[in-house]
Amino acid sequence: MNAIDRQCIGVVGAGVMGRGIAQLFAQAGHRVLCHDAAAASLANAMEDVRGQWRRMGEKGRLSAEQIAQASSNLCAVDSLDALAECDLVVEAIVERLDAKQQLLAELEARVRPDTILASNTSSLMIAAIAAECRHPERVAGLHFFNPVPLMKVVEIIAAVRTSPAVVDGLQALVASTGHRAVTAADQPGFLINHAGRGLYTEGLRLLEEQVCDHAGIDRVLREALGFRMGPFELMDLTGLDVSGQVMASIYEQFQQEPRFRPSSLVPPRVAAGLYGRKRGEGWYRYEGGRIVRSETPAVPPLTFDGAVWVDAEAPDAVALRERIQARGLTLVDAPQSADLLLIQPWGEDASTVCARRGLDATRCVAVDPLTGLAGHLTLMLTVATHPSVRDAAWALLASDTLPVTVIQDSPGFICQRVLATLVNIACDIAQRGIASVTDIDEAVRIGLGYPQGPLAWGDQIGAQRVLTILHNLHTERGDPRYRASPWLVRRARLGLPLRQAATPG
Repeated sequence: MNAIDRQCIGVVGAGVMGRGIAQLFAQAGHRVLCHDAAAASLANAMEDVRGQWRRMGEKGRLSAEQIAQASSNLCAVDSLDALAECDLVVEAIVERLDAKQQLLAELEARVRPDTILASNTSSLMIAAIAAECRHPERVAGLHFFNPVPLMKVVEIIAAVRTSPAVVDGLQALVASTGHRAVTAADQPGFLINHAGRGLYTEGLRLLEEQVCDHAGIDRVLREALGFRMGPFELMDLTGLDVSGQVMASIYEQFQQEPRFRPSSLVPPRVAAGLYGRKRGEGWYRYEGGRIVRSETPAVPPLTFDGAVWVDAEAPDAVALRERIQARGLTLVDAPQSADLLLIQPWGEDASTVCARRGLDATRCVAVDPLTGLAGHLTLMLTVATHPSVRDAAWALLASDTLPVTVIQDSPGFICQRVLATLVNIACDIAQRGIASVTDIDEAVRIGLGYPQGPLAWGDQIGAQRVLTILHNLHTERGDPRYRASPWLVRRARLGLPLRQAATPG
């Protein structure tokens, strides 16, 4: 490609993604030629983009001069022949392999020999799209996210034949728009959709096991870990018909890898048309486009006046004791003398801990140590915890600033399981060389809106602790979905951070 000061970029397909891509590049100062086989769609797209710029001007985000310049950069063209001199052509047409192959073959016959051809596909292999081209080395993936101008990350997908020079050119071009370019190998889900699978699959697994209802799972992940949305809210937003299809597709494309196994809870809901927001009902109901949430269970009154034992091994033992003393209750040193036992396990369920340590399961409640006694607290019951003991722990630990969610027995509570799953998948992405350590964390943080990247999150928790959670889950469940990635195992054993890349050979 030529110098990146001002490129001529073709965009084929004037749907939501195509017009967003055209807007982004024109706004960044590049000349953009937009084409669509349907003339009416093309005209609507041009008006929509210019309307976006007018609204940005009204909000003071663009000056009149900037709007005029961006508008002059954008041009609708009525044929593929008009794209002959483009430096780059991005296709954003229907997500069908045969259609994309045919379009790239037609483009290749028209454009210059050094023109890059890129696909905005989210699910198809770039190698397959390029397979019918005479020069597949100039074909790459350029995967944007909706809405394109606001989602400031772009995946550059290098297929097995893609030239490194093409990747370098696309990285520079994306950088010129102010977006963050991340490079990924041509693997199912590329980087961002691949890295985010664990939130959906583990959320569904928790629901399958009746650990908590879907609203409680979402609430814990939002309020305790800082996710913008929980997995069920996200499925409703994207549409369960779409989310379910993506889950099944990635599972099959990864040769039925257990980490990505879909849930049997999804097909019946899809068959019933419970897609989410677009149908007015999914995991939640929607009225006027707004989610209708059920009221959270009320905190029971504190009528408990018995003795409390806090496990000395609990990470928050001191804070728990202070909380109990502040409520005027008695602390005892021996579990046999207590009416309420509080434990804080990592990756184990409360019943297992009681059986292993000889504790009375009817008087025991577990407190998730992952998030500490701040923000949102998760209490886990054994299968035998007495309701009066549950209510005592709930009332004792809840406050106006410390909401509590009570869940059933689950090795790793909710937060530990979801985070360990996300970290493990990210470790495997790094181990397989699908993307760099830096790109993994940046892509997930920007593209999925997570509070931090999964590898950075794993380092915050500690690699050994993540490994312990996965090991306990794997032992308890016997499910290979929880087997630890070699990337995680080796760094945990050596006490190294997960973000430490392997030494080059």
